[in-house]
Amino acid sequence: MLQDLGNGVARDYGLVFRMPDELVEVYLSAFKVDLTRFNGDQSWQLAIPATYVVAQDGTVAFASVDPDYTRRFEPSEILGVLDGLSGD
Repeated sequence: MLQDLGNGVARDYGLVFRMPDELVEVYLSAFKVDLTRFNGDQSWQLAIPATYVVAQDGTVAFASVDPDYTRRFEPSEILGVLDGLSGD
């Protein structure tokens, strides 16, 4: 598991986008959410959801990147990938 405070890793892989100014105002005024507190910087960037499974030898065994944050893999699907690696 990786916690990427400040989106440094996501930025390295091109997996961030900057929120438009209009949306920043909505987050601040309507939702009372200040991403600068969560991200630890003033960038107003969000990471694009991504899931990677990296094998012990460093190869990427599974990768998924989807800008629609509502579409995520079920934990059972990821566990299936991990189970497949345990036989190697």
